[in-house]
Amino acid sequence: MHLEALQDLALRISGERDVEAVLRQIVAGLVRQSGVALARVWVVKPGDICRSCRVRALCPDQTSCLHLAASAGSSLSGESWCRTDGDFCRMPLAHFKVGRIASDRAGLLIADPQSEQWARADWVKAEHITSFVGQPLVFRDETLGVLAVFRREPLDQQDFRWLRMFADQAAAVIANARAFSELDRLRQQLESHNAYLKEEVDAALDFGSIVGRSQALHRVLRQVDDVAAAESTVLILGESGTGKELLAKEIHERSRRAHKPFVRVNCSALPREMFESEFFGHVRGAFTGALRDRPGRFQIANGGTIFLDEIGDLPLELQPKLLRVLQEGEYERVGEDVTRKVDVRVIAATNQNLVEEVRARRFREDLFYRLNVVPLALPPLRARTEDIPLLATHAIAQVSKRLRMPAPPLAQDDATRLQHYDWPGNVRELQNVIERAVILSKGVRLRLDIALADLPVTGPSASDPAGADVVLTDRECRARERANVVKALERTNGRIYGAGGAAELLGLNPTTLASRLRALKIAMPKHH
Repeated sequence: MHLEALQDLALRISGERDVEAVLRQIVAGLVRQSGVALARVWVVKPGDICRSCRVRALCPDQTSCLHLAASAGSSLSGESWCRTDGDFCRMPLAHFKVGRIASDRAGLLIADPQSEQWARADWVKAEHITSFVGQPLVFRDETLGVLAVFRREPLDQQDFRWLRMFADQAAAVIANARAFSELDRLRQQLESHNAYLKEEVDAALDFGSIVGRSQALHRVLRQVDDVAAAESTVLILGESGTGKELLAKEIHERSRRAHKPFVRVNCSALPREMFESEFFGHVRGAFTGALRDRPGRFQIANGGTIFLDEIGDLPLELQPKLLRVLQEGEYERVGEDVTRKVDVRVIAATNQNLVEEVRARRFREDLFYRLNVVPLALPPLRARTEDIPLLATHAIAQVSKRLRMPAPPLAQDDATRLQHYDWPGNVRELQNVIERAVILSKGVRLRLDIALADLPVTGPSASDPAGADVVLTDRECRARERANVVKALERTNGRIYGAGGAAELLGLNPTTLASRLRALKIAMPKHH
């Protein structure tokens, strides 16, 4: 071994900030030394493959062991020894030469090829190995791992001391690179949190609380405290726009997880190829465009609550991946084989009839039962018309404040007219109508006459006082809803998506409208 070469290698790795790059450079630099057949670095990490590890019996606590992290060299036949997944990919601490070096924090030199200390004497003989040196990688009283060199030329005490000095320098570089990696991870996590919070702030322009005094609504709200106190999975049922996310947030805010993240995922908006990455995260290089590690939504929500909106739109082939994390609390990031644990409360929501979806084999039965532990059904707006004036007044105040405009009053005639519309888009559609009316009012008079001009008044007329107490059957409500959707499709020539499409006209998400068409058994337009 040459001292100058070791010093040059130490200088080259000192400026590297990526741990894996440091380890690769160490073994590559050592194997270029004269006579070196094999150079390896093991690092101390938590136990991860204990169930299948060949030396499991020698590792009783199975909490940590030595992971083979970098390897370089070649056999006399030219076979590369760069793999890190062979027989010695894991070493229990205090066992074998490498394990004892780590636990004792003492180097080991074998200078006799006939020594009984070789674990594989046949390999030593076949590869003409004459010496071995192993040094612990210790930094600030913490054992980071073990550096090992197998040589086809003799090693003496001077080589042993030089490798001891190099190992100390290498340990400091590894520790610094880990610190830089951790800082980068925290920075990326902060960026992810900030990006997510920005999405939440943008979404917070909608109502920030559940508004209403109707019995239909309060039958649900009375259950919130009991549901919040439990850790059970919740399935919120209800049509699009009924406030399922607001209810999920209310459950989270009243739970013991209130000080932890509340993370929303719209399952219907996830591209199939990005599902695993979005849910579980990925490591750099996992796929084209993965330029850095990225935490998934479950990792961001760890300790808190994750809200899986539109769960009924999750493709069937992706459902087992979600079921696993719900059942076992375990997942792997894309491009990484390390199993991670997560502690998250799951609240899911759907506007679909999942029982029918299960019967039609579009939704897994085991996933449905896993989600349907505590079902909560939010009533549609047409079932709580007495809340409409309150919701409209609240919306006027919120929109006016956001637009910095004087809040126009809600006249009794306006409130009555709002109550006589079926609101297929529910509260979200009401919000959209109110916002248009406030903008058109210019701070003077609420222009519902213009905002509602294209919406059919489906209830009794305001001039018919007897109609105020009319109660519609569920079949009548569904029939009117179907007629309203068909009218929207006719008006938009069957176009669902885009500006001026039926979804926009109804105040619905396009995917939600597509689901509504299936539920109402309306044929999907050919051009949508």
